[in-house]
Amino acid sequence: MQRYFIYLAYDGTAYHGWQIQPNGVSVQECLLKALATLLRREVEVVGAGRTDAGVHASLMIAHFDSEVPLDTTFMADKLNRLLPPDISVYRLRPVVPEAHARFDATSRMYKYYVTTSKIPFDRQYRCRLFQVPDFERMNEAAQTLFDYTDFTSFSKLHTDVKTNNCKIMHAAWTQIDEVTWVFTIRADRFLRNMVRAIVGTLLEVGRGKLTVEDFRRIIEQKDRCRAGTSVPGNALFLVDVTYPEEIFLMNNGQSSTINY
Repeated sequence: MQRYFIYLAYDGTAYHGWQIQPNGVSVQECLLKALATLLRREVEVVGAGRTDAGVHASLMIAHFDSEVPLDTTFMADKLNRLLPPDISVYRLRPVVPEAHARFDATSRMYKYYVTTSKIPFDRQYRCRLFQVPDFERMNEAAQTLFDYTDFTSFSKLHTDVKTNNCKIMHAAWTQIDEVTWVFTIRADRFLRNMVRAIVGTLLEVGRGKLTVEDFRRIIEQKDRCRAGTSVPGNALFLVDVTYPEEIFLMNNGQSSTINY
């Protein structure tokens, strides 16, 4: 049995998230069906994380097992022929048998895009703001995230995780053009709804409804009801997942942080 990591991207607009759902089509379901067709058997596919409904990924990584060695280039091409236009496979990489797409990930990075202008072509991938917030103040508040590890205040209630602790490595707003800003955040792990709740609360700071100290107190209170409203999922992208290089069987000088 050989385990493979599969690198893929998807536009999440038409999907009920990554994970298989009883009431809607998911990205995982589409990938499972395509792999089952090519491998001629049912397979299990485990993703690096669970993106919510409408959330996109420019880089998601998942693993699956094959009973025989695969031609990775051929498989990637065949999968892309079977998958719908809004899901794309970049590549496959063989890994050690115990490698796990979710548990072995050392960091994940998300980006959230906002715009202060009405642009028809961006409506599916940007959150429209009707006033320009104070991004400098929002960045000041974002820096306080590094002082904490328990982010219960930004977690969806009643999840099945054992801990709400996360180590945030990067969190900052940067300007892309005159009307577009992006919030980039990297951590070892994320809680359900965490990025969207953080962005929603930071926007409250930017609008002057919360101070930086208010933002800090919200984290310390460990109460989701104290934080701001979660922003829409359509402007959120999973953009990177990193792993220790030793889990890969073919050391070709590339890590899982790849620019596509």
